[in-house]
Amino acid sequence: MNYKVFYRKYRPNNFQSIIGQEYTKNMLKNAIKHEKISHAYIFTGPRGTGKTSTAKIFAKTINCENPIDGEACEKCNSCLNFTTSSDIIEIDAASNNGVDEIRELINNVKIAPTNSKYKIYIIDEVHMMTTSAFNALLLTLEEPPAHVIFIMATTNIESVPITILSRCQRFDFKKMTMEELKKQINYVCKEEKIEISDEACSEIASISEGGMRDALSLLDQLSSSSKTITIEEVLSNYGSISGIFIKNIFKNILDNNIEELMNQFEQLKNSCTDYKIFIKKLIQEVMNYAIELKTNIISSKFSYEQAKKLIFELNDCLNRTNININPYILIELICISYITKKSENSAVSISETKENISENTDIIEKEPILEESTMTENSSEIFNQIDSNDSLLKLKEIRVNNCFVGAKKDLLQELKNMWSDLSTSPIPDEILNLLIDSEIVAVSSTNVIIVSQLESTSLLINRQIDEISDYLCEFFDRELQFIALTIEEWQKEKQKYIENMKQGKKYELIEESPIIIEKSDLEISISEKIAQEVFEHDKIEIV
Repeated sequence: MNYKVFYRKYRPNNFQSIIGQEYTKNMLKNAIKHEKISHAYIFTGPRGTGKTSTAKIFAKTINCENPIDGEACEKCNSCLNFTTSSDIIEIDAASNNGVDEIRELINNVKIAPTNSKYKIYIIDEVHMMTTSAFNALLLTLEEPPAHVIFIMATTNIESVPITILSRCQRFDFKKMTMEELKKQINYVCKEEKIEISDEACSEIASISEGGMRDALSLLDQLSSSSKTITIEEVLSNYGSISGIFIKNIFKNILDNNIEELMNQFEQLKNSCTDYKIFIKKLIQEVMNYAIELKTNIISSKFSYEQAKKLIFELNDCLNRTNININPYILIELICISYITKKSENSAVSISETKENISENTDIIEKEPILEESTMTENSSEIFNQIDSNDSLLKLKEIRVNNCFVGAKKDLLQELKNMWSDLSTSPIPDEILNLLIDSEIVAVSSTNVIIVSQLESTSLLINRQIDEISDYLCEFFDRELQFIALTIEEWQKEKQKYIENMKQGKKYELIEESPIIIEKSDLEISISEKIAQEVFEHDKIEIV
């Protein structure tokens, strides 16, 4: 088979042809020019950024008989026979990671090079080596023979022992910029006589996320079916999404156009679009708007703080989403929480809504204790306003208090172990989907506190807590009362508990009064609940 894929065909063969990584190139060339070559190097960075290619070029240049200004001459015997040289040994640590393989390597290290100045070992994916293998290699790295050089490459530098790192010169490879990727894509297209639109070129560069190998692999695959590559072809084949669609999504949020926003999300739910790509592009769009707010004086009801919090909330969804339901449901809930209800006579910003709620309730806002949590206060306040059920807030207070009265660690562990089997229980899917991404954080003989990752999920659990409690009591085979909190609420309650314990204040049982919730509110589905929160009741028709 004579055909060569693009990323192999256009792999750099000298320092000058390496794209980006200017610092690394200059340092390695200077080491050769001034004959200050170390016995061990480690190259680290994301995939497809040129680590292995640079290692091969460096190895070839080190053994070049007549290097010119730090570049291989490409004419000497060593350069011409580089690919077949027995003095350049490439090892894939992913498949040769055991101590026996490393011991064999150490034994061969003692043998002098056959036709070259140095015997060079290029160890790819070095982080895959076992601890025993690293220990076996350690002494050789400490006192290697003068004719041996090690060049190691890894995408996971954190897994390489510090004892190995301290004996190597480290070079960090960075992701390619969009401009570098687009320039190389256009160059390859010109060489291969492939027509490509500017939008398609930009989209391929965006999808590859800074990896040149990924970009050329995508281009290679697309070119096999057509000599003309369009943006539509890229979007349909790789689960991507157009910038115009993203702009319209955000525009509908800014314009409070709830109907059109939900129509767009309906399209997304039924499409093959990768939700991770969608979130990243939407974050970029919101970030551009936030920068515009800071750099230009523009009139907008959507503030910089709201834009920042929306970004954090989307990023939280990106990092946490590992569930059995369509992730676009969660993304949609986040986005519609920033829509001002149309029934209001005047447009009220989310920040204004927060202020109103703070005035109408006796809740004192505090900074969240859990710093890594990116749950926003805005969406939580909006859902609380939509709920407007003081008795439910009181229920939270009572059940959290009563759980702290007799909280037991052994009982907590027992229920947490059982919780992991929840997905196999006969609980209805509609309820299971709400609970699957939640966890139990505190348990007493009578009460259980559940923490949900999203404020919207916590709200939906609490609004049908009696129905959910019936299923969970049957699942745990004991009589218990449940309540759901957000991450921020739980951190505040936990901090409050710690402070009370320090001050010697004891929790006492509070008698729970019945909560008055309309029966119809328990019978309707989750989808109907969301619809009623968004639209006016007289505009909803249940089919």
